[in-house]
Amino acid sequence: MIDDLGIKSAFASITSQALLKALLVIIIASLVIVAVQKVLPRVAEKLGGKPRLYLLASVPLLRLLIIFATITVVVPILVEPSFENMVAIFGALALALGFAFKDYANSLIAGIVTLYEMPYRPGDWIEVDGQYGVVRAINTRAAEIVTPDDTVVIIPHNKLWNSLIANGNDGTDNLMCTADFYLEANHDVSQVRDLLRDVAFTSPRTKTWQPVLVIVFNKPWGMHYRVKAYPFDPKEQFQFVSELTARGSAELARQNVKFVSVPVVAD
Repeated sequence: MIDDLGIKSAFASITSQALLKALLVIIIASLVIVAVQKVLPRVAEKLGGKPRLYLLASVPLLRLLIIFATITVVVPILVEPSFENMVAIFGALALALGFAFKDYANSLIAGIVTLYEMPYRPGDWIEVDGQYGVVRAINTRAAEIVTPDDTVVIIPHNKLWNSLIANGNDGTDNLMCTADFYLEANHDVSQVRDLLRDVAFTSPRTKTWQPVLVIVFNKPWGMHYRVKAYPFDPKEQFQFVSELTARGSAELARQNVKFVSVPVVAD
């Protein structure tokens, strides 16, 4: 049990001057955090590619370092830095956080693990519990993702413990996209594969130095084709898939290759 007298003696030396100093440090730290959160993402958007992703990933780490540095500076200002005082203060804080903020502390610890292991970073396209979107920010307790329909979803970091997290680009600018075509069976498979591969290679959005694959599945209702390719920018994935689908459908129509006209059970 934490000694109440130890806690009282630890705060006995606090003066109005010490409070003003601590407040000034906290204000400066808050302004620095706001500046980091505003300036670095804007700089990152101008860079593009991997430097953009690395710079975005440094934002939550810098914020955490500033918070720790602020605590390191403020505590000695308010409390005489003796061993007994530190044990009393941090012991009381640990008990308070443990009982009053159990779930928050769980997410906070998971947030620290997130910064270390980096299962996702700002700029990554992830899916958690059926929610898919780009990571906009990694805060102390949770990550913010923006879905394709421009909805902001808050995902607590403690999802790390019990949820599957799918990361589409994993800190890079390489994100594979898939366009699906459901066709009747009476056609030349090799010709259609070559046609769809050419459609992907000739798209101005395609990274032609990355693999372009056309996968074929034989189904009871016909043939299922999947065109897999990488767009230049993960943010363009939906426009990219739409373009592949539209151009591929037009070329198939010119070759008199027909699409199936019955509902298809998802693979």
